[in-house]
Amino acid sequence: MSRFIGRKQELTDLKGLLKKSSASLVVIRGRRRIGKSRLAEQFSASFTKSYFFSGLPPEKEMVAQDQRNEFARQMRRYGIAVDSAEDWGDLLTDVADDCINGRVLVVLDEITWMGDLDPTFLPKLKTIWDMHFKKNPKLILLISGSNSPWIEKNILGSTGFVGRISYQLHLKELPLCRCNEFWQNSPNISSYEKFKILSVTGGIPRYLEEIRTDLTAEQNLLSLCYHSTGILFHEFEQIFSDLFARRNRSYKEIVSCLASGWLTMGELAEKVGLSKGGDFSALLDNLVEAGFISRDGGWNIGQEREERLGHYRVSDNYVRFYLKYIEPYKKRILIGHRNALPRGWMSIMGLQFENLVCNNGSSLFRILRLNDDEVVWAGPHIQRATSSQQGCQIDYLIQTKYRVLYLCEIKFSEREIPFSIVKEVAEKAKRLKIPRGFSLRCILIHVNGISERLQYDTFFSNIIDFAEFLRITPSE
Repeated sequence: MSRFIGRKQELTDLKGLLKKSSASLVVIRGRRRIGKSRLAEQFSASFTKSYFFSGLPPEKEMVAQDQRNEFARQMRRYGIAVDSAEDWGDLLTDVADDCINGRVLVVLDEITWMGDLDPTFLPKLKTIWDMHFKKNPKLILLISGSNSPWIEKNILGSTGFVGRISYQLHLKELPLCRCNEFWQNSPNISSYEKFKILSVTGGIPRYLEEIRTDLTAEQNLLSLCYHSTGILFHEFEQIFSDLFARRNRSYKEIVSCLASGWLTMGELAEKVGLSKGGDFSALLDNLVEAGFISRDGGWNIGQEREERLGHYRVSDNYVRFYLKYIEPYKKRILIGHRNALPRGWMSIMGLQFENLVCNNGSSLFRILRLNDDEVVWAGPHIQRATSSQQGCQIDYLIQTKYRVLYLCEIKFSEREIPFSIVKEVAEKAKRLKIPRGFSLRCILIHVNGISERLQYDTFFSNIIDFAEFLRITPSE
């Protein structure tokens, strides 16, 4: 097993539950491959006994009994006797009876798969928790799943589980400084080469575990994305079919429309061909909750409030790269006609770079010496043109409670950034409507160097190399 990287604070929080004098019900959710199961395994080292149960991935002909039969099989693997697999109440009671004494961890992994086909599963789990599991004060029942919208609706938002959950955690991507640890034994690899890989994998630990440091970034991406055996070749279809089996096509159409840039809900609904109503809004909310897209709300600087009209974007680097540069080549890859990266694949790096920075806002605050509690708002910002203001698009805008604005230009280039960037950003600063009494500082974030003239110019308050994100530790 590869070395456990990151999640230090999360593991500390979980271990803190061991100091309680009562049993704990824990919920961990997050995107597939984000490290939920690995975190649970690491946590299990603190227990005398640990039981790991996992649901079966959904298949077309699968019925509820298939999930119960698999659960019973896993119980027998731990030496737990099974009288009948016909009822979740009996199965869960048998597990609970084996956990009466001692420090015990019970993990129900991919609980969505486990219980989605049987409407009695969650009510019975709640009852068995109340009547059996929690009688052992040293027991922790950990529920885990990749379908965050399902968990949010059926567990976290359910009246049946109100007041019973001791700790909940929504796992996000690893910060870039933790991603950098995957190269810790290869100190001579440049930050630019690491960037090319991270622009595709993001901070997803399972993907980063597949990186071979003896290969170049291009060789790694070719192996992972453009061979039929590569983990990133089939990953998209597997993720979406597992999470969104019933509406897979609708979800895929939405993210496909967003792969090239930001869209409002109205613009997106028109492209997809759906009416802008409750059902469409629910689809967007589910994709946001699952971590594949983000909604960047419009921001009113003077009134310090979010406005209704916002924009959606693909926030998962792998998903965008797949849609733009893997899916179009799938047929050729399957017949073995792909032995080089597609021409022009670097053209997507601008959007990918913006995503990496936006997903590591806390690290950016540290680089700028800002405390999280002084930041009023931060995120991509679009100022729409009206009769009283010009339109402009800011890659990342930070507003502090001290009335200071940081206009961050996130610029990717395969060569040094030229001095002409000053004129480009100055125009954005001019267009941005700044209330009276506010200060504005312009920040340049780059990945591949800047021109000598730009180094000595004073227009930018701070020029940040991508390498700084690999070194700085975000506030945790």
